[in-house]
Amino acid sequence: MTLQPERSLVKKTFPLLHMDETQRLFGPRDQFLVAIESGLGVRLKTRESALVIEGEASSVEQAEALIRVLLNLIRRGETFKDVDIQYALTLTQKGQVDELLVLFDDVLARTLRGKVIRAKTLGQKHYIATMKEKDIVFAIGPAGTGKTFLAVVFAVLALKAQTVRRIILTRPAVEAGERLGFLPGDLQEKVDPYLRPLYDALNEMMGIEAVQRAIERGMIEIAPLAYMRGRTLDESFIILDEAQNTTPEQMKMFLTRMGFGSKMIITGDLTQIDLAKGQLSGLSEAWETLSGIPEIGFISLTEQDVVRHHLVQKIIQAYEAHEVRH
Repeated sequence: MTLQPERSLVKKTFPLLHMDETQRLFGPRDQFLVAIESGLGVRLKTRESALVIEGEASSVEQAEALIRVLLNLIRRGETFKDVDIQYALTLTQKGQVDELLVLFDDVLARTLRGKVIRAKTLGQKHYIATMKEKDIVFAIGPAGTGKTFLAVVFAVLALKAQTVRRIILTRPAVEAGERLGFLPGDLQEKVDPYLRPLYDALNEMMGIEAVQRAIERGMIEIAPLAYMRGRTLDESFIILDEAQNTTPEQMKMFLTRMGFGSKMIITGDLTQIDLAKGQLSGLSEAWETLSGIPEIGFISLTEQDVVRHHLVQKIIQAYEAHEVRH
């Protein structure tokens, strides 16, 4: 029997400027340390004022590249969340970890409270670039990929820059397991829960009072999709959210509302269609029908672009695997 050669381990040492760097690199309760060690198959430990990486040569090389980028960002004053480290590991395994520096460099906007808004994944970066370039953009992807929020950010920036006169946010009022008629209140009160994510994004960017004033002045309109029929929308930034729940007729109606000086962003998740069984999704049909028009942008985000809790990405992957098995 031929003995397999024992895999040799190598070490790489990084000098650290102070202990605070170690704490920020390792994360709260060493969460980032554990993620890096398990994700890349290395061992990390501190020795005096240095960080030591130990493992197989290829793994140490990947970890070295990742830690070099993370320390660069830490020394620039950046902070991380668990989801940032998970995505950094994904880029590292693809040999693209330096792209993380580009993502952190490109600040899109700030919320009312001063929180920085930037693309957190390469998919989001492509989405932002496409919204800048195209007047109509379709974006599909699972929950948590920032499709709606980034579109609302762009809409608010356009309104503040006066490149549009108003923002129009709309959703199809399709019941996901409940019936509108059994909900309390008038029609507006019945549909408001369906539009709440749009209100939330606006409030984060502008503040509740400013949003309310803009609605009263007609600068912002939030309404069910049915309210769009028969209108021509000039100089408007129009977002159709949850577009997977439109019928083909509704989607065609919506797209033909576009007027001069307007921009349309259509977002949806084709894995969460609430239409009646057998009913074709207008988003799915439009994606197939219009894909040959170069002036229209098409962005497909994946579970790797999820920027919510890291478990959201794992839940999406588990459901996809379950669908494949069954």
